[in-house]
Amino acid sequence: MLYLLPLLFAVFPFFLASSKEKLNENPNIILIYMDDLGFGDLSCNGALGHKTPALDRLASKGMRFTNFLSAQAVCSASRAALLTGCYPNRMGVSGAYFPNSRVGLSPEEVTIADLLKQKKYKTGAVGKWHLGDNPVFMPLSQGFDSYFGIPYSNDMWPVHYDGTPATNWKKSIPALPLILNKDTFAILNSLQDQENLTKQYTERAISFIEKNKKSPFFLYLAHSMPHVPLAVSDRFKNYTGQGLFADLMAEIDWSVDTLVNSLDRLGLTKNTIIIFTSDNGPWLNYGNHAGSAGGFREGKGTTFEGGHRVPAIFCWPGVIPPGTICNHLTSTIDIFPTLAELLNISLPKVKIDGLSILPFLKGNLKNPIRREFYYYYRKNALEAIRYDHWKLVFKHPGRTYTQNLPGKDGFPGIAPEDFPFPVALYNLNRDPSELYDVQAAHPEIMDRLNKMAEIARADLGDELTGATGNGRRAVGSVN
Repeated sequence: MLYLLPLLFAVFPFFLASSKEKLNENPNIILIYMDDLGFGDLSCNGALGHKTPALDRLASKGMRFTNFLSAQAVCSASRAALLTGCYPNRMGVSGAYFPNSRVGLSPEEVTIADLLKQKKYKTGAVGKWHLGDNPVFMPLSQGFDSYFGIPYSNDMWPVHYDGTPATNWKKSIPALPLILNKDTFAILNSLQDQENLTKQYTERAISFIEKNKKSPFFLYLAHSMPHVPLAVSDRFKNYTGQGLFADLMAEIDWSVDTLVNSLDRLGLTKNTIIIFTSDNGPWLNYGNHAGSAGGFREGKGTTFEGGHRVPAIFCWPGVIPPGTICNHLTSTIDIFPTLAELLNISLPKVKIDGLSILPFLKGNLKNPIRREFYYYYRKNALEAIRYDHWKLVFKHPGRTYTQNLPGKDGFPGIAPEDFPFPVALYNLNRDPSELYDVQAAHPEIMDRLNKMAEIARADLGDELTGATGNGRRAVGSVN
């Protein structure tokens, strides 16, 4: 038998490689989606005042993106875009839906969960939904097998950010329901009731993983915070000595660490893709209850980079080169087509705006994939357009956080002010903070971007110019 040993040693690497290839055929997918987490809120992105060691380790094992944009700088619209790979206004989705909304993400749209069902994935959603709270719009009607979480933002209840009873328009909103599948699991009436949300989400996420460890699964974990109001469990109260926001970031970091350790314990690490990102930038008018845009201009609710540019980490051991950084323009709408290409699933017949960035994940960072991006806000307003590092901001009414005004309406920090933004061209390579208008020096760039904008308006419309667009689909609605 000894003469067979050289042959065995020769073929062993082949079997090992085949096993590895088979292992990654249908990888598990965990998509962690934060709420109002700014680009500068991770220590690997330069956060000050707190640390995120687990997220930093995740970045060191995978790929960190520095030019990753949310499709719209507000809750419902950004989530619709993430799950479908489309600009939200293409589907008639805009802004943030309120309780008892009669509209929502149409069940006719194909979500990531619907897509993965074609490969027999088990699908679970945990956390904030915010794509319509009518049953026809909720997760179990959008491709998910199970759901645990709240149907909209955690501030949509009759309570202020500090836990006191609301005295403004919010006092007429009902208490916040915590949903298990289709039924109310609990009612959240006070800030104390939200203290264990991050912990509960984490426990439910791990339970889903354990239940489905023998089949490919897709877990969509959408944390409710750091959207205000902020609350942490007993373990993390005064944990950092740097305030409530830092304590919350420590608990979020713990949640990620706990998920990663669970994958290790179950032997699933090498066959699981983890994607971590945020729905938009920080809600700056909440002062020290908000995070940091990391030097980018403005925050949530604006089409400046502070509203759209968000942290993003992709980790897939053995496939994504560890410790790599992607500086190319990318977006949340690119996740959908990337997963479709990875799993060899045909894209829906309807228009998809995202582009597959699978070459980036495999280490090919030489050439850009996405060169254009359209910044929409409100119902259908094209407020800015991007081509490579050039960004043209159109004249539009907007909100600015740069005016240091007294707080109002229960806000503890600076209040946003309606402000008419003029047309301006920015070179984001040299001026990422969007401070210096260079349109006079680059007429050829202005001409290119204006022509691109006309094409976008013909496709998706623009309420600022009155263009209706012919590429929009109907929003979901109920009578």
